Amino acid sequence: MAYLETFAGIYDAFTDNVSYADRAAFVLELLRDAGISDGILTDLACGTGTMSAYFADVGFDVIAIDASPDMLMRAREKLAAYGEKVLFLCQDMRSLDLYGTVRATVCSLDGINHLLTPEDVLAAFRRVALFTEPGGVFIFDVNTPYKHRQVLENRSFVYENDDCFLVWQNELDAKTDTVDMLLDIFTLQPDGGYLRDCDEITERAYETETLCDLLKQAGFSRVTVYADLQKKAPAPEEERIYFTAIKE
Repeated sequence: MAYLETFAGIYDAFTDNVSYADRAAFVLELLRDAGISDGILTDLACGTGTMSAYFADVGFDVIAIDASPDMLMRAREKLAAYGEKVLFLCQDMRSLDLYGTVRATVCSLDGINHLLTPEDVLAAFRRVALFTEPGGVFIFDVNTPYKHRQVLENRSFVYENDDCFLVWQNELDAKTDTVDMLLDIFTLQPDGGYLRDCDEITERAYETETLCDLLKQAGFSRVTVYADLQKKAPAPEEERIYFTAIKE
């Protein structure tokens, strides 16, 4: 998903409730459980690079990857002080192409949900597996079918701050648990008026069993599924779940 420049520019302002610090701490704990605390880490679908900064801060050499040039530009600006500690690549995860293997890959905040067919998911998983060293780990989170059906479905949301406001309208395809999200973005201009831009995002939710099967097809083993930010099995009404997968 290549976000438009307008949405990339306001992304951080409207995700300040994400609790990045808690999510980074949880992922780092999962990495330590897998015996990984340093080396090269790929931050897949890195967005504006907030998670990449947490990983670089604790000693990882980070490859920050996103398919959106505008998101990646924001990430480069945000992480300029890290210098060579962070490498930026504009790539689609389905055709991921690295210079060598990495110890870990992390994909945060429903990046996998942007892959709209099982074939796309399998292609991405295979590319991640190809560039994961033996014993390396792949960690990602996803929005669940429950969230798509019960929380997002055909609802609308409005968010605002001093400089802009966002109207977010959803349309659910219940057969595939796919949600089309239409974003109307109104940005305050110097003359007091507002400039309107539109963006459209589509996400698909997958059953846990489907993702586990695709991971194993791609070459991962020892797949574990966790509740959101908790090292326990997810409840049926979980809105977000985490996966860890080891490459033997």
